[in-house]
Amino acid sequence: MHYKTKKLLNNIRDAIVNPKNFFKKIVADGDLEESMLMAFIYGLIGGALVLLFRLIGGATITIGTVFSQLIIVPVLAVALLFIMGGLLMLISEITGGERDWEIAIKGLASVFFMYPVILLLNSCAFNCWSIWVISLLVDAWILYILYCLSVYCMRGARFNVLLVIGILAVFILTVYISDYRISWLMMKNAGATLSCLL
Repeated sequence: MHYKTKKLLNNIRDAIVNPKNFFKKIVADGDLEESMLMAFIYGLIGGALVLLFRLIGGATITIGTVFSQLIIVPVLAVALLFIMGGLLMLISEITGGERDWEIAIKGLASVFFMYPVILLLNSCAFNCWSIWVISLLVDAWILYILYCLSVYCMRGARFNVLLVIGILAVFILTVYISDYRISWLMMKNAGATLSCLL
């Protein structure tokens, strides 16, 4: 197996099985290009998987759909990397952690392998019940990753991080029980969410 592929698979395994040791190894080395490239590639993989899943499901694929999934989604993945980096920096500032933008971006990029999985899971939703379950599980996982990154990568105080993540969890739950839930679910899978309105 190619060295880089083996290293990538080991990183994925370590991020899931042993996040504490994995995230503690992340350091600033002045190379953000690799992190941006990883986000773009994972976005591209995610978009391609969604297209494939729709083809298998018998959906009509248009030029607009192909452009959206293979161009827009990878670019959005890079944008999302920086948006989440800003959120992570904010959490770090509040919790007394590292104030290093590069470490935040590199830490997030190291878990971007889940981006294609999340896109695929969202596209698998086929009715109101399934989009709710998938969306809740995905949001819970993202909060868990934010916790791991904030404590182990950004070195924030554990209690303070738990407090901030708890506040974010309450905010997300508020969205789910308010009228904004439809807009939130629509962003993930419009087709499945429309069944909630019928």
